[in-house]
Amino acid sequence: MTGPILTRREGGILEVTIDRPKANAIDLKTSRVMGEIFRNFRDDPKLRVAIITGAGEKFFCPGWDLKAAAEGDPVDGDYGVGGFGGMQELRDLNKPIIAAVNGICCGGGLEIALSTDIILAAEHATFALPEIRSGTLADAASIKLPKRIPYHIAMDMLLTGRWLEVVEANRWGFVNEILPASRLMERAWELARLLESGPPLVYAAIKEVVREAEGRDFQTTMNKITRRQFRTVDTLYSSEDQLEGARAFAEKRDPAWKGR
Repeated sequence: MTGPILTRREGGILEVTIDRPKANAIDLKTSRVMGEIFRNFRDDPKLRVAIITGAGEKFFCPGWDLKAAAEGDPVDGDYGVGGFGGMQELRDLNKPIIAAVNGICCGGGLEIALSTDIILAAEHATFALPEIRSGTLADAASIKLPKRIPYHIAMDMLLTGRWLEVVEANRWGFVNEILPASRLMERAWELARLLESGPPLVYAAIKEVVREAEGRDFQTTMNKITRRQFRTVDTLYSSEDQLEGARAFAEKRDPAWKGR
């Protein structure tokens, strides 16, 4: 695909690249394109894992395109099926997504990264929520960030808009690995291939349980699991893959996952 979003597909892996010079900012049209891409990723049984990154070496994504806003894009406009950036509000997105942060990651760009499952970052990557300085709310980050890192660090970022170098982001736990820029995409693909080889029904169950557990107490969530009230858990417990995993373990061989 050409245009603001580039895609590359290899086996069960989808690479999505934000490519909007100069800074990879996202306007309404780009967000809607991203929503369609991630909806298709979700619904394609042959795709198992996605990587999202930015074009170039300076910007991952700074979030909302303020130039487009100045030209008439309303901040509360139609972002598309998945909300801003295509994945934050996309229901039942139960496949692993890796963010490969190749530079500046701030505002809505950081909110997109927080919507993924694993964040890899180049050594020169930086992170911030500067919305406070323009008198607006980092809405998704206000919900997500205090659940990802210590409350006081999250509030420091939200209330001051200060920038974090990648080492500090890693220390607080929202960056998994720091890599030389030359190794970033290579490592992302290594990890994606590892995930591609894993059990897709288990991944789906993990993502649904983790997502739903954020707003529930422990016992309520456990009861839903044991009663098979999560759709993905019910599918897993009735699947060929569940039996295959047990058989492979007993036979001391690698399992052959079929996703059914």
